[in-house]
Amino acid sequence: MKRAFDFAACALFLLISWPVLLVIAIAIRLQSPGAAIFAQVRVGKGGHPFTCYKFRTMRAGTANVPTHQVEASSVTALGEYLRRFKVDEIPQLYNVLVGDMSLVGPRPCLPSQAALVEARKRLGVLTVLPGITGLAQSRDIDMSDPKRLAEVDAEYIRSQSFAGDLNLIWSTLRGHGVGVDRVVRDKPTG
Repeated sequence: MKRAFDFAACALFLLISWPVLLVIAIAIRLQSPGAAIFAQVRVGKGGHPFTCYKFRTMRAGTANVPTHQVEASSVTALGEYLRRFKVDEIPQLYNVLVGDMSLVGPRPCLPSQAALVEARKRLGVLTVLPGITGLAQSRDIDMSDPKRLAEVDAEYIRSQSFAGDLNLIWSTLRGHGVGVDRVVRDKPTG
């Protein structure tokens, strides 16, 4: 039932919103050089790598590191807005359509995040598809605390239900977890 819901919801949303998504892609290209869609290898179900898609929110040439290690100055003005409201995540609906992701599940991490990958492996988190949103995001837990994140991801797996997933989607749409996107802020001088 989860897969059928994921597929139907994503297909319907993309069918209705494609003109708006096209405008966003054009705005990204007009604001800064580079592709509008950012592709990055992430860790998926079973620890297998897959290519995750997002709207590009950072300047070309930004290091391929977890968000909490990126300097705030790397984020474009439009990118800051897209990240704040999680609009940058919308291209991941394609990942859901092809079966690499689910709407709800543990957020996929980079292969370089060894401590998180190992903790998730140990706790059985890699047995499910990663998600666009999840329990950890609704609790404002980001990837800078791999142990705590993996524990909450495992909690999600133990308690996962269709009703719970709908609640997490609704929570995300209402703005819970929006503050999770923490890039490194410029250090004060002096």
